[in-house]
Amino acid sequence: MKPTILYLFLLTTIIGCNQNNHKASEQLNDFPYLESDIRKLSSGYASGEYTITDVTQAYLNRIERIDRKGPTLRSIIEVNPDALAIANELDAELAAGKRRGPLHGIPIVLKDNIDTHDKMATTAGSRALMDSKPLQDSEVTAKLRAAGAIILAKANLSEWANFRGQNSSSGWSGINGQTKNPYVLTRNPCGSSAGSGAAVSANLTVLAIGTETNGSIVCPSNANGIVGIKPTVGLISRSGIIPISFTQDTAGPMARTLTDAVLTLGVLTGVDKKDSKTLASKEHALTDYSPFLKLDGVQGKRIALYTAPLGENTEVDSLVRKSVRTLKSLGAEVIEIDAIAPRETGRNSFQVMLHEYKDGLNAYFTSLGENAPIKNLDELIAFNEQDSIELKYYNQAYLKMANDKEGLESEAYQTALKNLIRMSQQEGIDRVMDEYNLDAIIAPTGSPAWSTDWLNGDNYHLGSSSPAAWSGYPNITIPMGDIHGLPVGLSFFGRAWSEPTLIEVAYGFEQNTKARITPTFRANDEE
Repeated sequence: MKPTILYLFLLTTIIGCNQNNHKASEQLNDFPYLESDIRKLSSGYASGEYTITDVTQAYLNRIERIDRKGPTLRSIIEVNPDALAIANELDAELAAGKRRGPLHGIPIVLKDNIDTHDKMATTAGSRALMDSKPLQDSEVTAKLRAAGAIILAKANLSEWANFRGQNSSSGWSGINGQTKNPYVLTRNPCGSSAGSGAAVSANLTVLAIGTETNGSIVCPSNANGIVGIKPTVGLISRSGIIPISFTQDTAGPMARTLTDAVLTLGVLTGVDKKDSKTLASKEHALTDYSPFLKLDGVQGKRIALYTAPLGENTEVDSLVRKSVRTLKSLGAEVIEIDAIAPRETGRNSFQVMLHEYKDGLNAYFTSLGENAPIKNLDELIAFNEQDSIELKYYNQAYLKMANDKEGLESEAYQTALKNLIRMSQQEGIDRVMDEYNLDAIIAPTGSPAWSTDWLNGDNYHLGSSSPAAWSGYPNITIPMGDIHGLPVGLSFFGRAWSEPTLIEVAYGFEQNTKARITPTFRANDEE
């Protein structure tokens, strides 16, 4: 071939491949409920346009098509075999004039560290708990069932909520393997709620419930282009959730819109005598946060941009500066701060987590009763040592470190806990917000998703989850744009129990940017 002819041949081939890839992604997103939200589905149920059973079946079919076949996201560990039967019952209730609330008939996925007392196991992603059946629902699960939500499936997660060992890959578990990012399949879904984030983004469910100790709701929300709410610790009960840290753990909603996340948040709140942290929420918790979804919610707010995460990625920085201009145009005053908590805060948090991990895991294993497959942390460590898959890619250093710790009465734990609370709260977020008279703090949630690497582990570039995680204070992340088709989020965090204010600011930003993009399951970066 002559050079010109060769060039034209190659160009035609490339164009043809791109067109085929585009058609393939269009086919994968040929779904009648693509990007549907709670209010749209509820309206359809009320008008008779479709039934809960039809919608549930459609999502089950999509899980089979996208998660088990096709792109094989591996975001779902197990589908609820009773999902359609539950949908039928909820349809019958609607026909009889009974509607339980905004979540009636809404499919939802639970991270698989959240107990369900049904035909599904609760595994934390670990082969050690492959057949573990809790003796009762978690409080979160019970509230969702009472509200009429359909527990569609259990989501894959970073095993043991990403606190098992060093150099782990987010979204990998011994039970289900590696969850993929639905935007580019070779890239990582981030955080331990990886399956929850990927499933919501890929339209395998309307909603998901994730959990966070530090970053595990906001990071997968960032990488998967969705909204995540990490509430104040104590706003939502943790009873029946496999723990890491009594001080920092919380569950929270993950959705494609802030409205859906907020409607779900109100369903989950309330005092639970089985979780003493929730006692503090009695004066603060609401059952409906939707009044704070205000288009003018940014107006008059004083906001600080936390600049420490900047400087790592120029394109992220550019999106942040654009977001600041948007907030200013909506009536906010924005200042800059470069520090929040003392540098030593993280070390105290780590020690608190290790002590509380040992205590919490042993208590959880006891809650499973006499037929528990694992009775204590010693047995878990021994199981992993003998298993052919569990330690194939990374170790269990954090389990061993936790197991070596003294009890919660030890001086080492009590000192670390006092230091953590003082540094993260009084000397951290509370101090900054008082000093600068702030309503909220913003920062980039993270970078575009990195490439998955089982041998070297995660490759974090930047993040801002720690100040809110260490203090146990709320954090909301909203998509703010994308970099080469990979989404990036903006975080809004602040004082304890400041969810109403954060929702106002985050909603005003979301509605004026609408940066959420639907994933197309690109095989690699070149597509």
